Amino acid sequence: MKGDRGTPVTFTFDGQLIEAFEGETIAAAVLASGVRMLRETDRRGEPRGLFCNMGICFDCLVEINGATNQRACQFSVADGLKIKSQTSQSMEPCP
Repeated sequence: MKGDRGTPVTFTFDGQLIEAFEGETIAAAVLASGVRMLRETDRRGEPRGLFCNMGICFDCLVEINGATNQRACQFSVADGLKIKSQTSQSMEPCP
């Protein structure tokens, strides 16, 4: 059916409840909710958000359910996810 956006889901981003639709990326859902900043740079603390939207630039790194350095543009939303912005790029390996 044209216009069917899928099953509604909810997740939190920095404690804010966000409604989205199954199949959307975290980046798309957060952007649609009005949030523009996903993290801050290591050195200057400058805001970073969605840039390339295809997994190359790494500007959209977030923490998802405790796992750091996850690209929001490459991860689909799911009901109950707990997502946090990152203030620095973790040196720990990704799970």
